[in-house]
Formats: sequence, structure tokens, C-alpha cells
Amino acid sequence: MRALATARMSSKGQVVIPEAVRNKLGLTAGSQFVVVGENDVVIMKTITRPSMRDFDSLVKKARRQARSAGMTRSDVSKAVADIRGKK
Repeated sequence: MRALATARMSSKGQVVIPEAVRNKLGLTAGSQFVVVGENDVVIMKTITRPSMRDFDSLVKKARRQARSAGMTRSDVSKAVADIRGKK
């Protein structure tokens, strides 16, 4: 079941997420969001840390793709160093 409520924006651009929605989604002070707006639609998506299982899966996939592209560890290290050097 969806949590549905209305909210109003303050003069400072602040919007209070209604308590029922916060409780249903488990939102607490400091929760972070990606906010996308287009036409008359505003979407707020919570930013959550992936589980270690999901993170490990992403790392494995990235390693497979790097290997299939012929990249070596030194290639990756150099790419990271190059990007870190550009600020």
C-alpha cells in the first residue's frame, strides 16, 4: 500500500515529508535524496547504500568487463591516478 499525503513548500524552498510517509519509508533526519524535476513533476528518490552482496556483485561485473576489454590492473591504477590528478 502506498503512503499518500500532501505537502507545501516554504518560502525557503523547504518541503516537509509528512510523518506517515516518513514512517512508512523509514526515513530519518539526515536521509539523502536525488531530486529530479521535469514539467510539473518532482521525484525524490532516497539514496541508500548497497548491501555488501550487491556491492560485491557490482565489483565482479566490473572486473569481468575490464578483463574482456583487455584492461590490466596497471591500466586501472593509471586511469585512477589520471582522474585524481585532474581537479
